[in-house]
Amino acid sequence: MYDDLADEWWDPAGVFAMLHWLAAARARLVPPATRSGAVLVDLGCGGGLLAPHLVGKGYRHVGVDLVASALGHAAAHGVDAVRADVSRLPVRTGCADVVSAGEILEHVTDLEATVAEACRALRSGGLLVLDTLADTALCRLIAITLAERVGGAPKGVHDPALLVDPARLVALCAEHGVELEVRGIRPSLTGLARRAAGHPAPVPMVPTFTTAVLYQGRGVKW
Repeated sequence: MYDDLADEWWDPAGVFAMLHWLAAARARLVPPATRSGAVLVDLGCGGGLLAPHLVGKGYRHVGVDLVASALGHAAAHGVDAVRADVSRLPVRTGCADVVSAGEILEHVTDLEATVAEACRALRSGGLLVLDTLADTALCRLIAITLAERVGGAPKGVHDPALLVDPARLVALCAEHGVELEVRGIRPSLTGLARRAAGHPAPVPMVPTFTTAVLYQGRGVKW
């Protein structure tokens, strides 16, 4: 599917538009690097949508994905692209100052191994940032049923069996030394209304009171 959609990665009005909005929101969780040679490992980097938002922050941006066509786009945007499975990362333990897992955890078949690898890659004091879809009936209705029927999402892009319970994710991270805090996020309603009226500007992601659909996580490894 992602090979078929390869030309969509950098189209701000294409099927991956919301991934652009999420990448911008995730990047806001990443502080400037505090040391020379700092590394950010981007799990499920896709076409490298996080890259523009990291410019000037001082990280070597290493992107990991299984889709070769997506990695080609990522490399063209300055990402050190690595073709690998996120549940078996080909990186040294403690190599990363930041690990980003954006819109990938709801696609993996081995959540435990993927979380363990993300945490293993982090150095002590390193930061994990992520966003994913919740394992709830409301999320399945909004993010799968409605998104695929009327929202422009590619049909079959999400498997409802792989959605991620926030409490389970917090517990898994804690098992590997990362104290994860989560919060719900959603597209700005004003931004969506402008877009529906034909304005092409990106839609800001804003906090919301519930983690029942889409949520962010941020945690430090101690």
